[in-house]
Amino acid sequence: MEVRAVSKYLRVSPHKARLVADLVRGRKVSDALTILKYTTKKSGRLITKTLRSAVANAENTRSMDVETLFIKSILIDEGPRLKRWRPRAMGRANRILKGSSHITVVLAEK
Repeated sequence: MEVRAVSKYLRVSPHKARLVADLVRGRKVSDALTILKYTTKKSGRLITKTLRSAVANAENTRSMDVETLFIKSILIDEGPRLKRWRPRAMGRANRILKGSSHITVVLAEK
């Protein structure tokens, strides 16, 4: 049995979020939360929030045992980009693309 949680439109680039997601993919939930707690990156906090939501979904809607849960998959998809402009010399401008991410966490029982 599986349970999932999705966080959308998070203001962190997908590339940076995938670096943190790779640390916890396939691990037990308790181990993953410990790793994320000591991760200094912004995406660690956002992934922790999504993971806790998935655990709550498992507990409350599916009556699953939290001790046996592990991260079956964690996906970081690209969300829409915010387009901004930076003024440059001689009246020119450079485009800045600020990325966003969609985080999907799927948990399963061992």
